[in-house]
Amino acid sequence: MSSLVSKANEFPDRGHLTTEKRLDASRELDTLSTADMLRVMNGQDALIAGVLGEAVPKIAGLVDDVVVGMKHEGRLIYVGAGTSGRLGVLDASEIPPTFQADPGMVIGIIAGGDGALRKSSEGKEDFYDGSHDELERLGVDEHDVLVGIAAGGTTPYVWGALDYAKRQGGKTGFVGCVPLGPIQEKFGVEVDHLIELIVGPEVVTGSTRMKAGTATKLALNMISTITMVKLGKVWGNLMVDVKASNVKLVDRAVRMLMGQTELDRSAATKLLEESGGHVKLALVMHHQGVNTDEAKRLLDEAEGMLGRVAGRPK
Repeated sequence: MSSLVSKANEFPDRGHLTTEKRLDASRELDTLSTADMLRVMNGQDALIAGVLGEAVPKIAGLVDDVVVGMKHEGRLIYVGAGTSGRLGVLDASEIPPTFQADPGMVIGIIAGGDGALRKSSEGKEDFYDGSHDELERLGVDEHDVLVGIAAGGTTPYVWGALDYAKRQGGKTGFVGCVPLGPIQEKFGVEVDHLIELIVGPEVVTGSTRMKAGTATKLALNMISTITMVKLGKVWGNLMVDVKASNVKLVDRAVRMLMGQTELDRSAATKLLEESGGHVKLALVMHHQGVNTDEAKRLLDEAEGMLGRVAGRPK
């Protein structure tokens, strides 16, 4: 650390970045009552949804590229450092249990490796080629979409990952909370989808785990969730592509079957058991009057789109 500090004059001044500026509304934060401190935070958080709304067209373009790639066995790969990296890993880890998706479909890479999820490894973000060994191991190709995540937009580790993916022919996206065009020009890396979530300065200056982190989490929710919907893992708004593997999920699955088949709880439970705990298969079995193997065949022919086999949900 001391060697870094001694070189401070050599480093670029990041004070112009939105995420580094001071927020007027919180200049006297430490003098307020607890309730008023929380009201300041809440008032700032209330602005985030509007920012995401403005970004929807850009996010939609990224999602469409991810869906196309996944239909050719491509993957969605998040890359980030610090809070941004943790959010990417979190979103990726939630996809398999939520949508019964292969763990390799959505991947999160954080600077410093998995150990950085619990213990900060901030220095790793400064290495432009820090992700390259992992990306090479993954065999990144033209069907993959790599999304860099960096609130302040300047993380070399992230830009290096985007550069690598682009050179392999993959599509790229960047989720940041500052204007990204000038930074892209500086790094000289082409990015297909620049998603700018300008939420403004933080309540605690520079603490991008706050508004920037919340906005980023919402954006990643949008990207991964709507990708899964477009791949047929949701029917209407029902999470049908799920395997009932614990008490909560078994109850949810049984209630879903009861609501869509008019079976009572006992009969719905039996149907779920016959399907091996797979709600989507159970629904096809019921609607088409077929066994598990035939239901699998019908779903495969329909590319996993339940609506093509069972119509619209109630």
